Amino acid sequence: MITIYQVKKIITMNPARPEVSHVAVRDGRIVGAGTLDELTGWGEHKVSTVFADKILMPGLVEGHSHTMEGTLWRYTYCGYFDRLDPDGKVWSGLKDIDGVLDRLKEAERALTDPDTPLPAWQLDPIYFDNKRVTREDLDRVSSTRPIGVMHASGHIMNVNSKALELAGLLKPGVNHPGVPLGADGLPTGELKGPDIMTPVGVHVGFDRDMLACDERGLRDFGKLCVRTGVTTVTDLAARMTDDVADMMIRVTAEDRYPARVLAMRFFLGLTPKDLIAHAMSLRAKSTDRMRLGAIKVIADGSIQGFSARLRSPGYYNGAPNGLWYVTPEQLREIYDLSLEQGILVHTHTNGDQATQLAIETLEKALDQRPTYDHRFTLQHCQLADAAQFRQMAKLGMCVNLFANHHFYWGDEHYNITVGPERAERMNACRTALANGIPMGIHSDAPITPLGPLFTAWCAVNRITASGRVQGEHERIPVSDALHAITLGAAYTLKIDGEVGSIEAGKHADFAVLEDDPTEIGAEALKDVRVWGTVQGGRMFEAAAL
Repeated sequence: MITIYQVKKIITMNPARPEVSHVAVRDGRIVGAGTLDELTGWGEHKVSTVFADKILMPGLVEGHSHTMEGTLWRYTYCGYFDRLDPDGKVWSGLKDIDGVLDRLKEAERALTDPDTPLPAWQLDPIYFDNKRVTREDLDRVSSTRPIGVMHASGHIMNVNSKALELAGLLKPGVNHPGVPLGADGLPTGELKGPDIMTPVGVHVGFDRDMLACDERGLRDFGKLCVRTGVTTVTDLAARMTDDVADMMIRVTAEDRYPARVLAMRFFLGLTPKDLIAHAMSLRAKSTDRMRLGAIKVIADGSIQGFSARLRSPGYYNGAPNGLWYVTPEQLREIYDLSLEQGILVHTHTNGDQATQLAIETLEKALDQRPTYDHRFTLQHCQLADAAQFRQMAKLGMCVNLFANHHFYWGDEHYNITVGPERAERMNACRTALANGIPMGIHSDAPITPLGPLFTAWCAVNRITASGRVQGEHERIPVSDALHAITLGAAYTLKIDGEVGSIEAGKHADFAVLEDDPTEIGAEALKDVRVWGTVQGGRMFEAAAL
């Protein structure tokens, strides 16, 4: 039986039929989108008016996120901004280090076992006049209980003295680029990069793969998807061990799991050849709602954490250059083997030096093995200049730009990290589109909150947290922003033939909205209310979660 939904307005993202009034669905697929008369021609049907006062658009596609956010909400939230949790509660942001320590003390008092670690997340000292948090600060919460607080970037963690002691690092002479030392010769408690965060993390409650969710966390993340209109979401970097992959396949197959998840295998702790072999084995396990077999490589760190790799003139405040997470030889081998096996690779490059490495490496790899439609994508790619975008276009690359940075860190980039000129060109959406580069935009949840309509607002308006417009010349129209969070993101994931628009043959994946994003106005795009989603023909109302 076909169900024909009568809708106030359907924004299809199909240029042949950009707006229609009805959509027909059968067995989780779209039969057609058009008028009622057209769709009744398909035969036996029923008409539903459940969405008669709603706006439908394609289910939103989040092309860079991490399902671990669902798990992190069971830890202590220490972010600067107010934030909505999976159950709909808004947690207040913390505006100084004392506020962070007070929340940690409250969480510590609630723990009855003296050996239980205290994990927390979303700290960002750049908001506190860039005053770095130290092990002594966290010792004020507890000197006997191990404490670890992951930064908002995900690239840095602060720990207390007890955690360093348990990890064997509370001693002089530690020689690691990711372990800053204090005047006393001991580690300050700030840890930069996964190779040092991971072994210490096991002592502070991050005792699993820090980039992986657990079963409850995956279900909680699904709630966030419904609340934000997302029907296809990425888990863009986990080790995807067999137990995690099997769990995610099982949970996403549940009747009431509301999203399609595309997970990428993270390059860490194995050789390029083993990485490719693992990706291929994962690809064989893929299901409709759990897509596996793509690869994520991280080339450098974060700009606001001063661990991204920048070309001259470097950091505006004189900070030393950041960290490499991959060697040129490793990156070349990964690209070569992935092109050979037809594996999609997304590469994290925050700094323009890291972007240049990825561009030059892919150019050499394609010279050796010309490949059509590879869709290798640069994730974040925040500091790319016009010349780099032109190079990307010639190589057939895609980009997924971190538009949310304009709001969350725009003022800090302008004043501290990269200076006014480069801050105004960061996440250059207009330049990317002008060069014909397929583009998505993203939240990188949990780094910033999941919410593609907010991300679209950021790309359209480029307003910082202080209310300034930063980089007006890189603003894009609402229509381009909506494309970037639907078909644009789907294209970078090689699933644009299945999702991203409302047209015959695609999955019946819809964002159900109370307001029309094409009519509400650019300034109010972030305020569009989400009723819920339809995923594979199954209905999910946010208010019922």
